[in-house]
Amino acid sequence: MQTSLGHLELLVAPANLPFYRDLFAFLGWKTIFENEEMLGTGGTGDAKEGSLWFVAHVKEGVTNDYDGPGVNHVGIQAGSVADVDSTVTYLQDSGVSALFETPRHRPEFSQGPESTYYQVMFESPDRILFEVVYTGPK
Repeated sequence: MQTSLGHLELLVAPANLPFYRDLFAFLGWKTIFENEEMLGTGGTGDAKEGSLWFVAHVKEGVTNDYDGPGVNHVGIQAGSVADVDSTVTYLQDSGVSALFETPRHRPEFSQGPESTYYQVMFESPDRILFEVVYTGPK
């Protein structure tokens, strides 16, 4: 059997759908589907190649705790260190703070002395933790 990631569905507050639409458009993802209750986005615009779906439906009074059981963060692969830095600028311009002393290189996660792991981590308005990361040659 051969499988791959199909999609992830993330529940978000309805008012925050524009945040995810704009963020993923900046990151170069294509909108697969959008209405006032749902946003589907994928790297190529093809839902068969892995996609994220943001569904505007959450229980009142419940907040996400990425340190509790469940998903810790969503990692988005960037093509270069410059792409991560551009994301940092986009986040700053959008009023979103970087977390955990990022952006920074993480040699403990790299694949050897000739490679790097360079990341920025941030939290969405729904307290979903995201990472934009470049892994590859220095």
